[in-house]
Amino acid sequence: MPIKVGDRLPPDIKFRVLGPEGPAVKTTEEVFKGKRVVLFAVPGAFTPTCNNNHLPGYLKSADAFKSKGIDTVAVTGVNDMFVFDAWKKASGAAGKIEFLSDGNGEFAKAIDLTMDGSGFGLGIRSKRYAMLVEDGVVKKLNVEEAPGKAEMSSAENLLKSL
Repeated sequence: MPIKVGDRLPPDIKFRVLGPEGPAVKTTEEVFKGKRVVLFAVPGAFTPTCNNNHLPGYLKSADAFKSKGIDTVAVTGVNDMFVFDAWKKASGAAGKIEFLSDGNGEFAKAIDLTMDGSGFGLGIRSKRYAMLVEDGVVKKLNVEEAPGKAEMSSAENLLKSL
């Protein structure tokens, strides 16, 4: 059953990130414990909707989220850490958005928000969504019905609800 508002995120899922010393791991507990985090998920880095619509809204709104008491704005998706790092650099989001690679889909599977993108050659990916998480507990969750849309899960929509 998909995660819902009021549920706690699993604490021991590992995200992969590329840090100054190379590949590193961040657990969900490290990312969310004691913090207010906006997490949005994309089916794929550099894909048209994700790259041209979804990510830019969060990049543009990063300071507005911080002014509402958000500690971290982060993005996740089923891409490897090297692709996510390249996307961070290409988008100019370094220092504003944390990029959390879910390369094996462990997080997406644990919260039951996967989609089958095999028809497009993508395999199993994360659904597109946005959530507000406070100290590991989901407080708001907006899941898109169609992967090609970024309306319910947009930065503007989530920001209005804070």
